[in-house]
Amino acid sequence: MLKIFIVEDDQTIVRMLKMALQNEFIVQSVHNFNAVKQEIIEAKADLVLMDIQLPFFSGFHWTTALREISKLPIIFISSTSDEMDQITAMNQGADDFVTKPFSIDLLKAKITALLRRTYNYAGSEKLTFAGYELSANVLSKGTKQIELTISENKLLTLLFRANGANVTKEKLLETLWDNDEFLDINTLNVKITRLRKKLSPIGFDQHIITKRGIGYALI
Repeated sequence: MLKIFIVEDDQTIVRMLKMALQNEFIVQSVHNFNAVKQEIIEAKADLVLMDIQLPFFSGFHWTTALREISKLPIIFISSTSDEMDQITAMNQGADDFVTKPFSIDLLKAKITALLRRTYNYAGSEKLTFAGYELSANVLSKGTKQIELTISENKLLTLLFRANGANVTKEKLLETLWDNDEFLDINTLNVKITRLRKKLSPIGFDQHIITKRGIGYALI
């Protein structure tokens, strides 16, 4: 499951967000408002919900600090409806902005859309192939399941959606490019080999075949 990290000092809002999101995501919140950047990095968050008015330093400060090292998706949640604050947030590197009071359904839609653009996240979408199900970064068959990294989920999502058709190496590389993880076809081949090994306990390794000179497909 992907991890949402909340940077908000109003504990009522923190509890409300955790209750609303915990069924679909791992949800954590900041403890030390003097070390927000460090906590986000240590948590390995996939998306941040950031307030503007915070103890010690503002959300603008922490967004600027994060943007020096990461393209991590950030959605601002603020009680201000001031257009200048929204412009500042976007200029500092925010990906979206929600004004309090906000609709939980709207916020969840924005989170899902941003995760989809960033990680090829399937959200509530469940993809199936040969009795296996791919959903929320987990590949499962019956009671057996294997948790996937973001890049592994991207690879399998493309293959599942192709439903047996060939997926070129170029397409896979294009999809994974944002991670800065794969720079050439050789590293992609290594990743596929590792993925097959990881999925072997539930037998899915046998379903990923190499189409020589083209790419990969499921059988």
